[in-house]
Amino acid sequence: MKPERFPDMPMLKIIYLTAVLALTLTQLTADAMAQPGLDIIKEGRQLARKNCTRCHAIDMTGKSPHKDAPPFREVVKRYSVWSLAEAFAEGITTGHPDMPEFKFNPKEITALLSFMESLEDKPRQPTPGKEQSE
Repeated sequence: MKPERFPDMPMLKIIYLTAVLALTLTQLTADAMAQPGLDIIKEGRQLARKNCTRCHAIDMTGKSPHKDAPPFREVVKRYSVWSLAEAFAEGITTGHPDMPEFKFNPKEITALLSFMESLEDKPRQPTPGKEQSE
């Protein structure tokens, strides 16, 4: 006769605890995988707040402080977000007439574009870091 591993525990309880453990691990794994995306969006929002809010509204509501600077929620309707990557890398020189020139490093570009993409009603491209042609 084979010895039982958990002689005092009914089989249904073992099955139940195993299922709870499996679901918990699945949820923890999903949360861990989702977190980097949330962090990059948060970084992008902080970057936008630091560099862009003097002129642009960066949230889903609100008016831009500069009359010629469109809110970010409108920019993402006019342009494919990831097509702006090159402009951010080389330095944006167009926009509203008195817009300062900004240059961002690759990590900052990914963060800023991820944040801007989060403002879209329906993201056009689910994978950050890849340019999308129009």
